[in-house]
Amino acid sequence: MTDLYAPFTSLTFERPAPGVLRVVLDAPHLNAVGPRMHGELADVWPVIDRDEQTRAVLVQGAGRAFSAGGTFDSIEAMTGDFAVRARVMREARDMVYGVINCSKPVVSAIHGPAVGAGLVIGMLADVSIAARTAKIVDGHTRLGVAAGDHAAICWPLLCGMAKAKYYLLTCEALTGEEAERIGLVSKCVADDEVHAEALRVATVLAAGPASAISWTKRSLNHWYRTAQPLFEASLGLEFFGFAGHEVAEGLAAHRDKRTPDFEAVAAKHPLDL
Repeated sequence: MTDLYAPFTSLTFERPAPGVLRVVLDAPHLNAVGPRMHGELADVWPVIDRDEQTRAVLVQGAGRAFSAGGTFDSIEAMTGDFAVRARVMREARDMVYGVINCSKPVVSAIHGPAVGAGLVIGMLADVSIAARTAKIVDGHTRLGVAAGDHAAICWPLLCGMAKAKYYLLTCEALTGEEAERIGLVSKCVADDEVHAEALRVATVLAAGPASAISWTKRSLNHWYRTAQPLFEASLGLEFFGFAGHEVAEGLAAHRDKRTPDFEAVAAKHPLDL
């Protein structure tokens, strides 16, 4: 592996096939995204874009999961520190735009839990391959913040407004099979085939006409670019919420492994919406 990726110590980089760069999320607690990985997932895309050896990108998680999302410590740090919130919001924005604007096609191999920051890469990938029993969850509202990150910019376009609202408002989990049925992912395969199939697709893309594939991706992603104002609004509302009372209850409930009592929060801290 070239020195291009030496600074990105929380990610693993491999060359499994000619022209294919495999990026592996590999961290404790089902590849939970801590502060360092969050920053690197935002900053790595311009480097990949300039990498002349890479013609397609494959992103997957190590072990039993794609990613369990942000760590509790990271979330807690955001709730109490404006500077941390501002930094993480910038990283969240750069992560979304990084995948969208990267000239190389991106393939995601989704198995096990796919939540939060990790889900950004999984859903925004140009081709998403999900294992049948993968567990896809956008857990923002369950935590007590608006569904920011990638959700507003791509879920309605992928699966329609009705399904997007249902899953983003309720935080109900989707299997890979259901995600394919509603159009949220490109393809669903058996659990033991997901990585091989994702690598096959990435290899096909890497062997294809680079300019034609890149320009097709760029053209199609103008759908996302037209939605930038609503994405920026959702991101701002998400991080505004990280300073609120609901996220404190959501975080405490997660730590205590109990159901959050948002009604009690509303009674104690009424909010004029």
